[in-house]
Amino acid sequence: MTYLFTSESVSEGHPDKICDQISDSLLDEALRQDPTSRVAVECFTTTGLVIVGGEVSTKGWLDVQKITRNTLREIGYTKSDYGIAADDCSVLSTIHEQSSDIAMGVNKSSGLHKGLGAGDQGIMFGHACTQTDVLMPLPIHLSHKLVKRLSDVRKSNHLTYLRPDSKSQVTVEYEGRTPKRIHTVLISTQHDPDVSHAQIEKDIKEHVLPSVLPEHLVDDNLIVYVNPTGRFVIGGPHGDAGLTGRKIIVDTYGGWCPHGGGAFSGKDSTKVDRSAAYMSRYIAKNMVSAGISNELLIQLSYAIGVSEPISIYVDTFGDTTYSNESIIGAIRKIFDLTPEGIIQTLSLQQPIFKQVSAYGHFGRDDLNLPWEQLNKVEDIKSCLKKKVVL
Repeated sequence: MTYLFTSESVSEGHPDKICDQISDSLLDEALRQDPTSRVAVECFTTTGLVIVGGEVSTKGWLDVQKITRNTLREIGYTKSDYGIAADDCSVLSTIHEQSSDIAMGVNKSSGLHKGLGAGDQGIMFGHACTQTDVLMPLPIHLSHKLVKRLSDVRKSNHLTYLRPDSKSQVTVEYEGRTPKRIHTVLISTQHDPDVSHAQIEKDIKEHVLPSVLPEHLVDDNLIVYVNPTGRFVIGGPHGDAGLTGRKIIVDTYGGWCPHGGGAFSGKDSTKVDRSAAYMSRYIAKNMVSAGISNELLIQLSYAIGVSEPISIYVDTFGDTTYSNESIIGAIRKIFDLTPEGIIQTLSLQQPIFKQVSAYGHFGRDDLNLPWEQLNKVEDIKSCLKKKVVL
């Protein structure tokens, strides 16, 4: 069966991604000062304004003004012409302490259940496949690479007319679950008002696409759209309001597999929305690397205040010689799926989260992320060789 599948990504200058980065910058600073910090911070932005709110319990102190303005500056919002500027926008903060009812379920010494419980109920998915070297679906992987490349040529002053806000979209033609060719590429990039559409299109095709698109998947029938409206000057928070957690499909697998619904940014790792999604990816990636299947999806579900997951679901898309029972048995044996175990296994009390708040949380070959490590492959092979079952 041949079909088309599309994924999108957005740059660090997209209004929703601005909010994700501010939220995770605040989280990182709290963890830097106090690794046991509990953080759930949301952000909203529009023209000339950033509002930060949520719950924080920490021994540290957060300079919300400084962190917010530094984040805007790093992204590239330094001119009032862009609709928001780091040095002269308004920053409002309404942060308060974490709910004692939530804390009671999460803290090891309180609540109805023993151990550090999940910070909320929810379902989380992890995925890995052999479509790319980083074991990610091809459309989202290329979409991330395109907007990251746009950021690189902007910040290096190679294309000086580019502004921070941009989007990408990649459509891939598949046969079964195997990519055969890139069908369509869409780039929308914010720009200065005095540059022509023809110049932008020429530069994108010369300086962005060739460094990202694999040659063996590109043919003469490739369709390329660059700024299809013809003009993209008004962007960022001046073009659209931004919110933390509104790009969850961009953050994960581009729609190739399910998403549990929970956002990541601004949450410490007692929130299984984040930590269990990272663990799920870690498990799936190691399983695929161990040769269990060419593609694997895992779902974990949790109840607030309860340590162990309620359920584990695995789908290998008919591409394995192992039973689901033996795979799930190996997962339970090898991986500690309690919130405390996940945090310890993946070292999630470190200030490492801002770096993944744009360009994807998974498949990042430019970062050394603990949930991308392949250090359980031999354990999986050994365990399944012994046919461990539930």
